[in-house]
Amino acid sequence: MSDHGTLVASGTLRFRRRLPGPVERVWAYLTEPDKRRRWLAGGPMDLRPGGAVELRFRNAELARDDDPAPDRYREAGNAGTVRGDIVRCEPPRLLAFTWGSAADAPEPASEVTIELEPDGDDVLLTLTHQRLAEGAQTLAVAGGWHTHLDILGDVLRGDEPRPFWRTHARVEAEYAARGLG
Repeated sequence: MSDHGTLVASGTLRFRRRLPGPVERVWAYLTEPDKRRRWLAGGPMDLRPGGAVELRFRNAELARDDDPAPDRYREAGNAGTVRGDIVRCEPPRLLAFTWGSAADAPEPASEVTIELEPDGDDVLLTLTHQRLAEGAQTLAVAGGWHTHLDILGDVLRGDEPRPFWRTHARVEAEYAARGLG
């Protein structure tokens, strides 16, 4: 299984990762703010359809000895918040939420769906991010999810998390070379 996400339809990226289980442990890292902030973003998540999601990003704090944010991300730097709403929540197997809200951006929100499937002692995670604008947004999202999922794997294995911005710069260049964006 490749760690690289694939463009499965226009504006739709899909990532698949095999992670150490059990599924309840991976679910906790998706939904509990203190665990989620170790690999993605902290913030509250009301786990019911229509419940609010607030993801507070601090990418430079995910690992030690990271590079500064590249120029194109310097404005967000180490702080950013994405708000959305829970679309579906079926613990511990499926979580879907909007990425962004009408109050925060003029364009319609995109949507993230994360599915977990037990596979022996491991868990197969499938993340689908759809309704993305083609071009730079798809490239940035591909690099971002790829890097965050790498860090989730590190955290679940008990490894030192890799540096976010250094990893993101490398994988974003790989996606660009593959013609994404």
